[in-house]
Amino acid sequence: MPQFFRDIEIGTVWEGSGNVAALDVVRAIAREPEGLPAFMEECELARGADVRLDRHLTKLSADIATIAGEQREMETRRLVEDLAVALEASLLVRHAPSHVADAFCAGRLDDGGRVFGTLPASAAVAPIAERALV
Repeated sequence: MPQFFRDIEIGTVWEGSGNVAALDVVRAIAREPEGLPAFMEECELARGADVRLDRHLTKLSADIATIAGEQREMETRRLVEDLAVALEASLLVRHAPSHVADAFCAGRLDDGGRVFGTLPASAAVAPIAERALV
């Protein structure tokens, strides 16, 4: 039993920081309501450049309505992750070499994974690695 109570604290710290950060984002959106539309406008600058990003932005716009819903806490972490991925993809599509943006979109959008190392076999890994090592 003592070990159980010691482990509870570790689990709280481990899972809590991401949830707290996500809830902070929601509080910032509520405190400064003009921030989210400005954020989405920035992401939308890349619309039309990658079909996967377009789908992600469309879904994200629909999901933003859940921020005010009763299940907000249940969806907040995923929603904030989707916001971050949208901005990353938008910036890469607009400013990075096409093989870098394509690999990111393939690995993080649609049915791609959400963690490092989930690139599809079709990703141009050699030029990405070469670019990183220069």
